[in-house]
Amino acid sequence: MSFNLASTAEILRALGSRLRTQRLAQGLPQRELAQMAGLSLGALRKLEGSGQSSLETLIRVTQALGLAGELEDLFVLRRQSIAQMAQAESAGQRQRAPRRSKT
Repeated sequence: MSFNLASTAEILRALGSRLRTQRLAQGLPQRELAQMAGLSLGALRKLEGSGQSSLETLIRVTQALGLAGELEDLFVLRRQSIAQMAQAESAGQRQRAPRRSKT
């Protein structure tokens, strides 16, 4: 599924489904994964079913499944041209306020 044209709800469901697939591939029952992640069974069921969860819940489940490395490239700034690199660099630098003229 391409997330580019998907709605927020579709992306949430897809991510929840992917986590469920990972859990099943590892042969973990929901109750056991919830315990490993330090979550309630309801929170895990909600994540897998609808994708609805807090970011902390998502990260806990990802860590418990041994998939934390998959998050490393998430939202990393990708520079594609010299102009974009210069723009990203200048965005990270603080701009000096213009000098006031002495009158």
